[in-house]
Amino acid sequence: MSAWKPAAAALIAAVLATTAMAQDSDIASKIINDPGNPQVTGATARLIDDAGVQGGKALRIQVARKGQNPWDATVGGAISRPVKAGDNLVLVFSAKLEKGENGATTAALPYNALQLASAPYSNVINASTEIGPDWKTVQVTGKADKDYAGGALKVTIQLATARQTIDFGPIVVLDMGQ
Repeated sequence: MSAWKPAAAALIAAVLATTAMAQDSDIASKIINDPGNPQVTGATARLIDDAGVQGGKALRIQVARKGQNPWDATVGGAISRPVKAGDNLVLVFSAKLEKGENGATTAALPYNALQLASAPYSNVINASTEIGPDWKTVQVTGKADKDYAGGALKVTIQLATARQTIDFGPIVVLDMGQ
């Protein structure tokens, strides 16, 4: 999904233009995941054109049914770089509900997190949100509680809350340092 990298850059620029982080002239160096390579489990996904999202590309994820657990379908990916205790972390993505179960116009995304990549899968930062039929930019922020080696963390957005189709813009994780 390397065609998605320009979309990730556009999303970062748009979100950070409205925050104090915009003063950082080298924001691309703060990205600690690969926004161009999202990992989808428990659902089907394909890249689509959508002029309504930053960068014009979206990842359409179809969740076939509500799971026994909300984590039965997820989107996310590895955090490749190390994180230090006290670092300010930002998870940012855009999402919209394309098709809800039984005509639903909103969907719960109960877990949007940076978490351990292996058991016990504890979260480092986490927030829930609700999305609707229009693009919504979601930001989850927090501080790292301790040092983590590269590969020890991953992004997880849980999707199995219903049978639904959700579109995502690039999913970006920034380490803004101390």
